[in-house]
Amino acid sequence: MAWIGIDLGTQSVRAVLVDPDGEVLARASRPLTSFREGVRHEQDPQQWLDAVDACLVDIGGVPTGIAICSTSGTFLLTDPAGRPLTRALMYDDARSAARRVHIVDADPDRWATSMQPTWALPKVLDLVANSSYRVIHSADFVAAHLVGHPVATDTSHALKTGYDLVANSWPTAAFDKLGLPIEIFPEVVRPGTELGRTPAGVSVYAGMTDGCAAQIAAGALAPGDWNSVLGTTLVLKGVSEKLLDDPTGAVYSHVHPDGGWLPGGASSSGAGVLTELLPGADLDALDHAAQPVDAVTYPLTKVGERFPFVAPQAERFTLGRVDSELDTYVAVLQGVAFVERLAFEHLGALGADPVRRVSLTGGATRSQYWNQLRADTLGVPVELPAAADPAYGMAVLAASQGGSVTETARRMVRVDRVLEPRPSRLDDLYAAFVAELDARGYRG
Repeated sequence: MAWIGIDLGTQSVRAVLVDPDGEVLARASRPLTSFREGVRHEQDPQQWLDAVDACLVDIGGVPTGIAICSTSGTFLLTDPAGRPLTRALMYDDARSAARRVHIVDADPDRWATSMQPTWALPKVLDLVANSSYRVIHSADFVAAHLVGHPVATDTSHALKTGYDLVANSWPTAAFDKLGLPIEIFPEVVRPGTELGRTPAGVSVYAGMTDGCAAQIAAGALAPGDWNSVLGTTLVLKGVSEKLLDDPTGAVYSHVHPDGGWLPGGASSSGAGVLTELLPGADLDALDHAAQPVDAVTYPLTKVGERFPFVAPQAERFTLGRVDSELDTYVAVLQGVAFVERLAFEHLGALGADPVRRVSLTGGATRSQYWNQLRADTLGVPVELPAAADPAYGMAVLAASQGGSVTETARRMVRVDRVLEPRPSRLDDLYAAFVAELDARGYRG
């Protein structure tokens, strides 16, 4: 037996074949291209089908099952038979931002703090003219291609299209106010539900969005487990037995396939600022020479913050002196670690389960110094999974075959190494950093 996970990314489709013990047997990928014009961002959905078919040929064999993840909020319109009527509108397409106000007016209690301008629902409202259209998320479009008929979506992909995760239904009354026929929206099922079978008899299971897929791959699926993904930006996702209510809108939650919730948030800060502040620098050499400095940079990659607080006016700043490339490098690393610590404090204040373990994933885990700095700053052990990409997470979900994803991940997910926290020498600097955020009015 073996399972395939497929990740429909922005720049490529990636697929991985995994055996019952979590061993990666094969990988394949194909590039994707996008169409960008101003705030618009589209892809040709036929590209996805061609790329997925090519990846499955490269991997070879007949797996036991397949699950698919994709970028959160990416969708297209089809006819009732599933034939595309539009290009795919990508997760960051902002053409319909002005529609957000109409959506909030339809149900302020539901959407005043949670609905974001680039989510799928504003674009659906802008595009749908009648009930002959169907709203199809990208992963579901590919799943339908594999099994030969339209399929249900999952609770994870449906979230940014307006699905009510608490009531486990589409918000019919709000959609009526918006003039959106309920018939255009797909049936919604739990992630891991079998959607159908390919002509070769391979089961295709409902997937999740890419962030949730990475969380599965990291094995962060029990209360108190967290996955911190650090690349261009910082994304934190964890597990909570109860739904966290965040009146600021910084935290939102997916439904855990095994019950409970997957809260998290995406910061606008992260490692991306290093390429702007240190163009052409040898980051590996700087990492090798890194030592703590009495300076910290709030590492925003653009104006505005989304998590752990919402502050559209937030701007990058530096506390303390930075007199060299090395100082600049370490000040950014410390700033990201401080934002991460502040995020956990915010989640704790909302009632999240106490942090038990943190898995670190993303491109920034190449920095051994940064990994240890984050463990020291958080004061908890951090784990570095052996394979933590979203495609791997979907292979684990497929292997659960509708059963416990948590138990399946315990069997399959491998930890490469664990870093224990050391006493931090940066507590005073962290306190000064938080005080500066408050002085600037960023935290409300």
